[in-house]
Amino acid sequence: MPSWKTVTLLLAAIISISAGTAMATDYKLNPFTLTYEGAITKNEAGKVNIHPVNYDLNGLKIAANVYTPANYNPENSYPAVVVAHPNGGVKEQTSGLHAQRLAELGYITIAMDAAYQGGSGGEPRSTDKPQFRIEDIHGAADFITRYPGVDATRLGLLGICGGGGYSLSAAKSDKRFKAVATLSMFNSGRVRRNGYMDSQMSTIQKRLQQASDARAQEAVGGKILYSGDADMTDAQIAALPFELYRQGYEYYWRTHAHPNSTFKYTTSSLLDLMRWDATDQIELIEQPLLMIAGSKADSLYMTLDAFAKATGAKDKELFKIDGATHIETYWVPKYVDATIGKLTEFFGRTLK
Repeated sequence: MPSWKTVTLLLAAIISISAGTAMATDYKLNPFTLTYEGAITKNEAGKVNIHPVNYDLNGLKIAANVYTPANYNPENSYPAVVVAHPNGGVKEQTSGLHAQRLAELGYITIAMDAAYQGGSGGEPRSTDKPQFRIEDIHGAADFITRYPGVDATRLGLLGICGGGGYSLSAAKSDKRFKAVATLSMFNSGRVRRNGYMDSQMSTIQKRLQQASDARAQEAVGGKILYSGDADMTDAQIAALPFELYRQGYEYYWRTHAHPNSTFKYTTSSLLDLMRWDATDQIELIEQPLLMIAGSKADSLYMTLDAFAKATGAKDKELFKIDGATHIETYWVPKYVDATIGKLTEFFGRTLK
């Protein structure tokens, strides 16, 4: 007799299919372990190809996928885009989807796993510190601008969710990025400090103490403590107070699950996260800026806040995807199409 967990997953799949939801790819059935619909299954001449790569970043091995356009010729000159993944995400999920779609438009793209996460190196695992995530983006620029055929003067940046907040921070100083776009931007510092939708303001000092204690425990060789990790039932997921978290658990643990993807992060990371903010000195961004978010996303407040503070970007645009929630922008075909349509115009104009 099947277990309750198997039955629950089967029921969830049946409900998803009956609702007309587009099915994701099972990572186990894809040779590149990609989870998104329409993912590449083999490299073919004349089509977009995927190239798993590794490179060194400050002594750590970084795992990434490079996507090259149809009829790619290393002797030609191509614009390139770095794509930074969400918190909890890996390159095989939405960042890979958007990297593949941009490659279809003629860009050489790179979707990398953050250091300490996914297929990349670094211990303790699931360390999530802003300075590391920002360095990941600088490192991806180092690598992709030396890739055969890439025109380093036409480099763009797309950050999704947490990767969007870190992309804003990286672009403040890294002027190799000639155009910056975010999708469903998540300001990790603000959320870890204040709680989602600023719902935990009263417990800031308590959580800082917990993070301090966790670091002290690590320093003497004690057990690594983690936050944000839970194996929830469907009923528990449905009871979560915020839509982002409800749909996020379904995305990461059900429909687009990947073994390298996890919500958890070391509790000691909060020492760095809680004193950081994606909008600090955001006026340093002078490059063209496009910020995309779902009109129904409960995370929209973070995009609106950052957009208003980005006063240094004279060429900037806020684009709302009508009817989309935060997680839906990751994978729902019509919303992905809307994003790609906007990026086609934006990068086509700014990286020409």
